[in-house]
Amino acid sequence: MIAYILDSLNFKSGAFFGVWASLVTAQIAFFFSSSLIFTFNSIPLGLLAAFLCAQTNFLIGAWASLQFKWIQLENPTIVLALERLLFACVPFAASSIFTSATISAFGMQNSAYYLMVFKCVFYWMFAIPRVSSFRSKQEVKYHGGEVPDDNFILSPLEGCLHTLNLLFFPLVFHVASHYSVIFSSAVSVCDLMLLFFIPFLFQLYASTRGALWWLTKNANQLHSIRVVNGAVALIVVVICLEVRVVFHSFGRYIHVPPPLNYLLVTVTMLGGATGAGASALGMNSDAFSYWAFTALAVTVSSVGAIVVGFPVLFLPLPVIAGFEFARFVTKKSLSSYFSFVVLGSLIVTLFVLHNFWDLNIWMAGMSLKSFCKLIIAHVVLTMSVPGLALLPPKLHFLAEICLISHALLLCHIENCFFNYPGYYYHGTEEDVMYPSYMVILTTFVGLALVRRLSVDRRIGPKTVWILTCLCSSKLPMLFISAKPVVWVSAVLLLAVTPSMLLYKEKSRTGSKMKPWKGYVHGGVVVLSIWLFRETIFEALQWWNGRAPSDGLLLGFCIAMTGLACVPIVALHFSHVLLAKRCLVLVVATGLLFILMQPPIPLAWTY
Repeated sequence: MIAYILDSLNFKSGAFFGVWASLVTAQIAFFFSSSLIFTFNSIPLGLLAAFLCAQTNFLIGAWASLQFKWIQLENPTIVLALERLLFACVPFAASSIFTSATISAFGMQNSAYYLMVFKCVFYWMFAIPRVSSFRSKQEVKYHGGEVPDDNFILSPLEGCLHTLNLLFFPLVFHVASHYSVIFSSAVSVCDLMLLFFIPFLFQLYASTRGALWWLTKNANQLHSIRVVNGAVALIVVVICLEVRVVFHSFGRYIHVPPPLNYLLVTVTMLGGATGAGASALGMNSDAFSYWAFTALAVTVSSVGAIVVGFPVLFLPLPVIAGFEFARFVTKKSLSSYFSFVVLGSLIVTLFVLHNFWDLNIWMAGMSLKSFCKLIIAHVVLTMSVPGLALLPPKLHFLAEICLISHALLLCHIENCFFNYPGYYYHGTEEDVMYPSYMVILTTFVGLALVRRLSVDRRIGPKTVWILTCLCSSKLPMLFISAKPVVWVSAVLLLAVTPSMLLYKEKSRTGSKMKPWKGYVHGGVVVLSIWLFRETIFEALQWWNGRAPSDGLLLGFCIAMTGLACVPIVALHFSHVLLAKRCLVLVVATGLLFILMQPPIPLAWTY
């Protein structure tokens, strides 16, 4: 805060040193007040944790230094050095911090896999070669369409270190944390293989975006490296996944007796992985690769159907579906894709009917038949989206309707399973919890997909707004167990966010929103807060450990109403003094009720 005040008063150096003084003071206080050595019960681990905290503080200071415009103008070489330092060090610190938080939530059992995922994410964010954002356009020179190495943020040394960190750190971490059981079973050995070869495959795929620029610039050599090493890594990963996942967790769904089941599962998984790898590397463009890919797709689909016990009478369905899918991938034929969607939907329906339809099981308060219907609808919508997104712009509304329906259905399924404490099987109750990481995963995957489709102009701004609100509305489930929290959160987000998401492409001059629209949006915000009151009650009860008073609840509702209207006033009516005063009055009234908590004669919470 002091740094912001000094910066606003135009004390540039004072603000800069204020930031660093605050960070140094906080770090010194942390060293003397924390008990990391006692927490970890180990001096080396405690010292490593302290070093990680110090490194993180230093990186925060480096990032804060880059935000000062005068440093960028007066010390351009220092700015470039700090940017390089951040890109070189952030993946190491950030992946460790994120992994530590994940382990605290889910335990050490799969900790190395958590670290592997975060390593891959931060490798993609920071190790892919990028031109410095602090170089002027005159300084960035291109020779023959290629960017010289000097213009990249990282040097070949940092690129090599990032690669070594990606490949070996998850494996070393697993060995250090599970050294007593790493060779105790075949599953443990497969863990070792997967923790090395999955990042290796990811690194080979990242090389298509230039991740191995520090190794060689020869395109033919890079292609040979990807193909040869990728083939070996793919075989190892497929075999390990069979042992670690398929036969270990889904063996009951394999309807082929041994040893034939091992052969057919290997053919299915290895063939599918080979086809996916060939498509990712663009190796299916000529006539020979077309027929090879088609034969591979037909083989994989038919053998996979046999493995899961698909009725022989309907075996032509997966064969034709595989052919149509291969034709879509190689020829980009939309008619083939929609044929694949129809056939795939029939295959999924027959599989569900054959395996689950007659079971007398209740899950999350619904019968298994009802759940099967939801799953079939979810799969059909999921398969339909890619084809609909490739239609001409005039028909993009079909993809938008499909995406919104898919998001609504996913919200309903996750709301039922995450907020339901158990399931019932012939009257027996067992504790079942839909994992919270699945809620987080589906939320962020959905947001990433929405952003990608928006950038590619496959969906319009209104659909982006609706999908963003629906995806984000699932996160309150992690903290509040009320059944309708997803839907009231969605309504609240839909009421608050239009001023930020629907009007951002309008002209910057004058008001972007007409006054009557402002009144309508304000009324919708008030209505949504009223619908949200029970969730506010649950949140306050969770925070305080007891039921809040009616005055406190009313104060929070009033204050949230004012805060929810801030985007409307700030973005569209910043020139209207009366709107600002009314907004301040509403927020102040809410804060007054929160502080005083007067008795309310009518309990209107429920």
